[in-house]
Amino acid sequence: MAVSHCILNQNAVIHGWERAHGAFPFAVELLKKGIAFIQLPCPEFLALGGNRPPMTYQQYNELPDYRQKCQAMLEPIMQQLIAYQAQDYQYLGVIGINESPNCSLSGERGVLMEEFFALCKEAAVNTNFFEVPTWYSEENQGDLNEQLKIFLKRGVENE
Repeated sequence: MAVSHCILNQNAVIHGWERAHGAFPFAVELLKKGIAFIQLPCPEFLALGGNRPPMTYQQYNELPDYRQKCQAMLEPIMQQLIAYQAQDYQYLGVIGINESPNCSLSGERGVLMEEFFALCKEAAVNTNFFEVPTWYSEENQGDLNEQLKIFLKRGVENE
């Protein structure tokens, strides 16, 4: 499964916007169940650093060569996905972050995810997805684990 970078590393988000210490709790639970992750890069952190200001999709989209940088960052990820599928590993899809300017999947898709899905289409890689809601945090996990179970079951059935 591919995951947005900050799912496993909250240190990459804008300071003060962290929603967990280290990784999101649901990620730790998925790892305990034997689900492996391919961590997507965080283009926001790599391009602008940890002290970057909050920016919108439009602002990232207008940065010179930003999409090309995202594409270049995603190339080794796609190579891994294709190699794992060639070895008959089950790829369940991607987990993104709702309302992220780069990792949103529903509504206005983030810049990085637009590029990721375009590459997946070219490579005929599964594009099932799940999105971490804006309300989710270490302190407020709500029914996310139940939602994830449904997503994972659907992913296994579609393989």
